[in-house]
Amino acid sequence: MSDTAVLSNSQLNKRILSVIIFTFFCYLSVGLPLAVLPGFVKNQLGFSSFIAGLIISIQYFATLLSRPQSGRLADRLGPKRVVMLGLLCCGMSGVLTIVAALLSHWPWLSLALLAIGRLFLGVGESFSSTGSTLWGMNIVGPLQTARVISWNGVATYLAMAVGAPLGVLLNSQFGMSGFAGLIALMGVVGYLMASRKPAVSVSVGERIPFHRVFSRVWLYGLALGFGTIGFGVIATFITLYFASRDWQGAAYALTLFSLGFVLVRLGFGRFITRFGGLRVSLFSFLLECLGLLIIWQADSAWLVGAGAFLTGSGFSLVFPALGVEAVKRVERQDQGSALGTYSAFLDLGLGLTGPVAGLFIGHWGMQSVYLAAAMMVLGALLITLRLYTQQRLTT
Repeated sequence: MSDTAVLSNSQLNKRILSVIIFTFFCYLSVGLPLAVLPGFVKNQLGFSSFIAGLIISIQYFATLLSRPQSGRLADRLGPKRVVMLGLLCCGMSGVLTIVAALLSHWPWLSLALLAIGRLFLGVGESFSSTGSTLWGMNIVGPLQTARVISWNGVATYLAMAVGAPLGVLLNSQFGMSGFAGLIALMGVVGYLMASRKPAVSVSVGERIPFHRVFSRVWLYGLALGFGTIGFGVIATFITLYFASRDWQGAAYALTLFSLGFVLVRLGFGRFITRFGGLRVSLFSFLLECLGLLIIWQADSAWLVGAGAFLTGSGFSLVFPALGVEAVKRVERQDQGSALGTYSAFLDLGLGLTGPVAGLFIGHWGMQSVYLAAAMMVLGALLITLRLYTQQRLTT
């Protein structure tokens, strides 16, 4: 019997949280600029909505490209080293954002520095979050995979909920250097904290080639990617959506999204083990689609907030529910690679959301992106329904 088999729930959670805190640092770094950068790029640097969306999406593309590598590195070198490297990259993004703000009177140079900073943040996100999740899975055992992924998501969206309004507050008080300085500080503090924690042993065994890992998890990842677009259009364009209607409180719509996410994750995360990941995902996608349709037709700020809350509630269990099923498809020594590959589809969805939604806005208006996102979530539901049908036929 493993030593984790006799641990209480509180002891298991304490072990998990001791490393998931690095996910919190990572995603607080991601959340702080979200409600500020689009307005800075559009209003202060003078670029279009398309460029504002693209500068946000650069981070997601960097995460997409580095995510599979982060998983394979964690399998080989151990998750501790990968987390430490990721936190340094997050900190560097803060430094580059400070410099970009100081050079805002040279718009193209400032934009280039912002873009480089977003690249560092994207790599930092993939390394920190994938490494932290695998680290948690290793210290509590494979039977607690759903718990680790669930807590990782709580840390992610709690950080996003705090980050968006905190970024606005720091920006109003100190300018962009306020929130960017906090990002740099968290990178340094997180690195020092991770360096003092004991590493975990790397699983041994023959590892399968990447293309075989991909073939086993890609449908789960595709459903995740489509479902992620709902979050992407809220995170990237909700501030511009509110501004186009002269409404206040865009940052709090992001907070309501994250609040719904965290409450459902904490209250109903056990349903994944009880009912199965695919069944939970089906219901989750229906709820997310409903939230996006409410935002599409909303005629007041409070309705947008309600739609954001429902969207976050629906999206809450998608990542762990599909992720548990995806990780089951490989042996333990390949779980980092599987998790990284699966997570890359989330980054692909977020990366495509910015520029594609920016084009939608140019042709059909701001509201159109929320209808389009609802249709993509419906596509995710159909993919999951196919996987569920296949699972029923083979059991």
